[in-house]
Amino acid sequence: MKLLIITGLSGAGKSCVADAFEDIGWFCVDNLPAKLIPFFAERLKTDSDYKKVAVVTDIRAGLTVEDINSSVEELNKSDIETQLLFVDCKQDVLFTRYKQTRRSHPLMKKREDSLTEAIKKEILIFKTVKNNADYVIDTTGFSVLSTKQRIISTFSENRNKSMHIHCMSFGFKHGIPEDVDFMFDVRFLPNPFYVDELKPLTGLDEKVSSFVMDNQLAAKFEKHLINLIDFIVPECINEGRGQLVIAVGCTGGHHRSVTFAERIANHLINSGYYVSVNHRDIEK
Repeated sequence: MKLLIITGLSGAGKSCVADAFEDIGWFCVDNLPAKLIPFFAERLKTDSDYKKVAVVTDIRAGLTVEDINSSVEELNKSDIETQLLFVDCKQDVLFTRYKQTRRSHPLMKKREDSLTEAIKKEILIFKTVKNNADYVIDTTGFSVLSTKQRIISTFSENRNKSMHIHCMSFGFKHGIPEDVDFMFDVRFLPNPFYVDELKPLTGLDEKVSSFVMDNQLAAKFEKHLINLIDFIVPECINEGRGQLVIAVGCTGGHHRSVTFAERIANHLINSGYYVSVNHRDIEK
């Protein structure tokens, strides 16, 4: 099992970092006291479902430098591969973020410190932890998306698997699907519905898919469509998206749209992407 301990300054973006790790297939746990990390890791290490685990621990759980050092030392004695990632940020940016969100800094709970004093104190407390970290990510000039891109580029073993692509077919007469990123209309192609032999079948049947694709117009459209998708998908991954929905529609959602949704999905799967397929209206 590979274990990554994520810690850092309050307001620096640890939750955003954890979300990015979840998107690339890591199992993540937030706000776990450092003292419990070795016990937690020991319980998971023999379970094949937890090959890559990220744990967020910080000052919310009463974290101290001694807690981190003790936990890392204990984990290093086991056969659990452990690394430490520190999420950093400049003091003035942290101050602005807290003012914008109107949240209280964890060190201000007793109302003994001002926000500026609390931030300075936390920076000083975790200076040693930062210096000993395997990775340091400074989010000062980063947006949420750019932070996610940094995680993907550094930790994703296969960037193509960092985004889930969902291909779907639908029928326009049943309504346009919601939450679609890219939609294509194939109603201009010859319709198998008007062929008695093909009418009761769907685009999942070879006879229907062959009919849909057996003309120059369909072949030309598919070539342009695949070229467009091959351009779009890597850019969406670079943007840091966790999901992309591609929808293809025809009149009823039985024949042409199903054929093209399947062909797009198969192309993406063969290209190494993480893909799922759904034919929304195929049973209607």
